[in-house]
Amino acid sequence: MSRSDGTDDRPVRAVAGTGGGLSHRVPELGALELLLAVARLGSLGRAARELGITQPAASSRIRSMERQLGVALVERSPRGSRLTDAGALVTDWARRVVEAAEAFDAGAQALRDRRDSRLRVAASMTIAEYLLPGWLIALRGQRPDTAVSLLAGNSTVVAERVLSGEADLGFVEGVSVAGGLDSVVIAHDRLIVVTAPGHAWARRRRALDVGELAATPLILREEGSGTRQVLDAALGGPARPLIELSSTTAVKASAASGAGPAVLSELALGEELSARRLVEIPVDGVRLSRALRAVWPTGHRPAGPARDLLALTRS
Repeated sequence: MSRSDGTDDRPVRAVAGTGGGLSHRVPELGALELLLAVARLGSLGRAARELGITQPAASSRIRSMERQLGVALVERSPRGSRLTDAGALVTDWARRVVEAAEAFDAGAQALRDRRDSRLRVAASMTIAEYLLPGWLIALRGQRPDTAVSLLAGNSTVVAERVLSGEADLGFVEGVSVAGGLDSVVIAHDRLIVVTAPGHAWARRRRALDVGELAATPLILREEGSGTRQVLDAALGGPARPLIELSSTTAVKASAASGAGPAVLSELALGEELSARRLVEIPVDGVRLSRALRAVWPTGHRPAGPARDLLALTRS
């Protein structure tokens, strides 16, 4: 028979232990939290309000749990709700499950906090030297507690570090993006040919021909650098390098000393061109431009501080 409150007095048919996975035999976490609230508050209605659900929904959830376990858990009366003997025992077990879930949630939050408290960035040399410092200063204003580590190298090395998981976010300069990486263009850059003021090219009255540039040994960054990739693609394979160096600063110093012409990012040359330690040599017939990109593993969009840093590069 049915009570006036809509619950059923007839014995609950036992269905527990009939097979299936554990999730089919153990009530879901929300139902256990409701049972604990009923035990604490002595009222199904007050428990429903505390958990932000309607009273009919709470009644339905209790009945569903009783059917799942095969025992009656709650008795209702005009004076409120009380647990049956079986309900009191189940509540003790439920409390342990909920406490374990709370510990699980706290641990997961700690993992997220630990991840969000540090950021590993890999960047090509030009970006690391001339763009990244400003972005990191802005990031510090947003996330003062985030510890940032920087791995600098050429674009090939940056891609390898991001793919291997050594870096959360990378910045590269080349003409293409390595397989396994997603990317977005964050800026554009121009490569320019420079020499010391005393070099013969600095006294030319006409622009340099692209063929002459391709045939001239130049002071260059190492293979794998974004600068080298763009130059190789634009010239179809330039002459053997006059000198091959692993940093932009070293290339600038070598060119300024008069050792020979060099090709470098416009971003890196503002001070040297203003002071005329180096002069730009115009070139006809070729456009030495490139996109600067942020990269990350395919399918894993940057999150936390990596996401915030990416947003700063595009603001």
